[in-house]
Amino acid sequence: MTPHSIITGGSSGIGLATAKLLASRGISVSLIARNLERLESAQETVAAAAKGDARVRIYQCDVRNAPGLQETVDAAVEAMGKPSWAISSAGIVHPGTFLTQSLDAYEEQIQTNYLGSLYFAKAICPHMVANKAGRLVFISSGAAFIGVFGYSSYGPSKFAVRSLAECLRVELRPHGISVTLVCPGDTDTPQHAAELLTRPKVTSYLAGNGKLLSAEVVAEKLVQASTRGRFLVTFGLQLRLLGRTHSLFAPVVRTYQNWLITKFGSEP
Repeated sequence: MTPHSIITGGSSGIGLATAKLLASRGISVSLIARNLERLESAQETVAAAAKGDARVRIYQCDVRNAPGLQETVDAAVEAMGKPSWAISSAGIVHPGTFLTQSLDAYEEQIQTNYLGSLYFAKAICPHMVANKAGRLVFISSGAAFIGVFGYSSYGPSKFAVRSLAECLRVELRPHGISVTLVCPGDTDTPQHAAELLTRPKVTSYLAGNGKLLSAEVVAEKLVQASTRGRFLVTFGLQLRLLGRTHSLFAPVVRTYQNWLITKFGSEP
């Protein structure tokens, strides 16, 4: 049977790039996202890249809807078999300072980034356990390692994804399921372009020292690492160091951010 992958947030960005890469390797893809028009466009793009017997199906669903996501995952499994890959890529970012952002911004990012990842894992892991195999991938962020100015609503949602992945890494191993946590920096996606419109100056300065990644580069490293059973995937020396020693580096980064606040001010 043709291997099967299920990807949330598969209509754009890293999710779409990963879907194209897997399909080009003969792996069938089920794409889950909210916007039907973008899903239909993504289906055409992924189908054009597909090789061998790989098929592409799309499912319109909001990952914040746990029952709906469960039904969607079950439908995808029924249509194309138990998944060899499960990639949680759906996510949003609304940067801003704590004193200016509403609670809605915090709640929306927790619901999409963390609860969406949790709901997806809950829906798909029983299928992988039954198959005694699978690769579960979470897309987190470089902001999951330390507190970053302007990300008080975004960072905690990605911290939570990192913690979930670390727990599941241990718990799911006896069931033959490997877990991979991907923590990219700024990536050239539609979401990043929208984020730049409201990102505070200090946040942009902090991110400005890093190279803008392509979604294809992230996808390539993601698939390579997951295939090898690696847990943590980072990009660039800075994130590699933070990934391994973030607790030690946190005081240094805080001091640097305090200096930037003095230079640029604390307002957006």
